[in-house]
Amino acid sequence: MYDASKVLIGLGVFVALFAYPFYNNLGQAYEEPKLQKVAKDKGEVCVEDAKWMRANHMQVLNDWRNEVVRYGNRLYTSSLNGKQYEMSLQNTCMTCHVSKAEFCDKCHNNASVNPYCWDCHVPPKEQPAASAETAQPAQENTHE
Repeated sequence: MYDASKVLIGLGVFVALFAYPFYNNLGQAYEEPKLQKVAKDKGEVCVEDAKWMRANHMQVLNDWRNEVVRYGNRLYTSSLNGKQYEMSLQNTCMTCHVSKAEFCDKCHNNASVNPYCWDCHVPPKEQPAASAETAQPAQENTHE
């Protein structure tokens, strides 16, 4: 074994590169992002309980898609309050959860997932943050 040192160095580099994702995150606790609350200005609630929706929202969206596309059913009856909702990401979910960046993206980025919802759907228009110039009232010119 004349090249033992080269083999051992190669194995060491391989192990270091393979283990990098594990030791890079060592000691970092998972922190659930603070999500935007439902806009309750109309006194509405989500289609289901918030805790249940956090765990099952993707399954609900997949079920809705299948029901609408394959069977033409467009109404969902909530087990929370018995109310019927239109099965629509854009017209139901995103009317209350108005910011894709603040609601969807925060959690999906934190979980390192890339759902394909927005390949077909149009995300809601984000409201631009007020800039410092527009936030302050215009001052009158007092120099004469």
